[in-house]
Amino acid sequence: MLLELERVSFAYPAPAGRRAFALSDVSLELAGGEMVGVIGPNSSGKTTLIRLVARVLEPATGEIRLDGVPVRRLARTDLARRVGVVPQSAPAECPFNVGELVLMGRYPHGPGRYFESRHDRAAARAAMEATGVLELADLPFDHLSGGERQRAFIARALAQEPRLLVLDEPTAHLDLRYQVEVASLLRRLNRERGIAILLVSHDLNLAGEVCDRLVLLAAGRVAATGPPEVVLEESLLSSVFGCDVVVDKGEPARRPVVRLTWRA
Repeated sequence: MLLELERVSFAYPAPAGRRAFALSDVSLELAGGEMVGVIGPNSSGKTTLIRLVARVLEPATGEIRLDGVPVRRLARTDLARRVGVVPQSAPAECPFNVGELVLMGRYPHGPGRYFESRHDRAAARAAMEATGVLELADLPFDHLSGGERQRAFIARALAQEPRLLVLDEPTAHLDLRYQVEVASLLRRLNRERGIAILLVSHDLNLAGEVCDRLVLLAAGRVAATGPPEVVLEESLLSSVFGCDVVVDKGEPARRPVVRLTWRA
């Protein structure tokens, strides 16, 4: 198994007068070449889960393993050679062009070096070709559209040559065209390159369409896990999200589609 979370728990410090958010007893597995979506309402623990996998946060209890090795035993550069993380949004200021940004993904392969190697440049070029941003290599990052920025960040993660891509809301704030572009890119990277993907998304239909399995979080716990046709179930989603939904399962070969129901 590529990634394993075994009964992982974590709690933030409690704000004054409020109860602290906690992720409690979360277990999940992700095999090499698999694409797993993490869904759930706001404050259910999705982003916290990503931060734990990337070792931005350390679990209070439980164990996270990569290729059977506890991630706490891995040097951060070693972890970064295996796991590429794509954040939800770009920094407010990014004074680099696309080529420079993507080359930053090579840092884990030679920390302390001042200059990139021939292999670094080749890996960065291949990553830009795979994500369709090679022709943008000389453009300042701040000049890019939202979809181009997201593809550039995916290219940076690919330049790390990881076995696992972890993405936090990769289609957030994108219009329909760019949502389709990013979703298609992720599916292609997964299917053609065999890169495992852990995808956090508020978009239930996107997650259900592109992912092999879904993990539904609610209040810091796993409410359900399984294939989309099992997790995207009307009564379960209504209970977790606190609103009425309709799930159209259509033909047996098609993925389910989630729709809201409106009250006059």
